[in-house]
Amino acid sequence: MRTSENAAHNDHTLPSRRDRLRVFMRLKSQRQLALLGTGLFAAVSLVLGVAMLSEGNSRDVVKLGDGTASVETMPVAEIDLPQPMPATTPSPAESAMGAGEASFYGNELAGNRTASGERFDPQALTAAHRTLPLGSEVRVTNPRNGESVVVRINDRGPYHGNRVIDLSYAAAREIGLIRSGTGRVNLALLMT
Repeated sequence: MRTSENAAHNDHTLPSRRDRLRVFMRLKSQRQLALLGTGLFAAVSLVLGVAMLSEGNSRDVVKLGDGTASVETMPVAEIDLPQPMPATTPSPAESAMGAGEASFYGNELAGNRTASGERFDPQALTAAHRTLPLGSEVRVTNPRNGESVVVRINDRGPYHGNRVIDLSYAAAREIGLIRSGTGRVNLALLMT
């Protein structure tokens, strides 16, 4: 008789008590995880909201190295912007190297040793390149405004993304890359 009961039980699609308990426990743990996630989301949202409210009442401040400077320090209209120069083509004493993405590094690395052994000076017209010999001079031209600057390679890099050259702050300022942070440039190796 027992075999006929098992056969009759197998014909029904109702799960056993053990299976129902297993599903219930799984749903209970999923509900607990969902409540925990919702609680964490609410806590983070609250913290960010309070931070944004307290920041909204203060002046815009930009962190610059060890000090701070207010965005309102100098009106944009008072900034003397260099006049764009016409695009230059490589002279016979220059060998075009192609184009690529440039970035710059500034005051945060001032005083650190470069690959050439000298200390990095953000106000010097220097740059980092992966393969060019140290001491090489390169004309870097910003095709958007035609401005160019000659830099001396004194460091290795950049090792971030598809960038081909890392300029000092002064060199990036000369060709107008400070605002955007990165930009497309044309490179030409100076022959001496």
